Amino acid sequence: MSAKTQRSGVSEKANAGSSQRYAGTKIKYTDEPLGKTQVVTDFLPSPSELAFREEGVKVTLALSRKSIEFFKTEASKHHTQYQRMIRRLLDSYVDAQALTRRSTRTPQKRGAG
Repeated sequence: MSAKTQRSGVSEKANAGSSQRYAGTKIKYTDEPLGKTQVVTDFLPSPSELAFREEGVKVTLALSRKSIEFFKTEASKHHTQYQRMIRRLLDSYVDAQALTRRSTRTPQKRGAG
């Protein structure tokens, strides 16, 4: 058994039949009408938008031991970094506060002109 199949737990014998079964099958293309088609607008973000990382600012912050232990425990459960979890929590809080402030703002009285 190869190292790869040992890690995946699948034997080479089990894989051998599946690859041979499809190797000889030829795809037959036909020239049939596709039917009614519709162009869909591109709704996916561009690769540059996906690669964008918000600029970070380094800070020194003293947190309680219980908070750090909590985030480290949760981060290990979810296979992520505890600092990333804290950052996302703060970002979520800021986003929620921004929405709350916009929706609860009272209109300012305008002076008579």
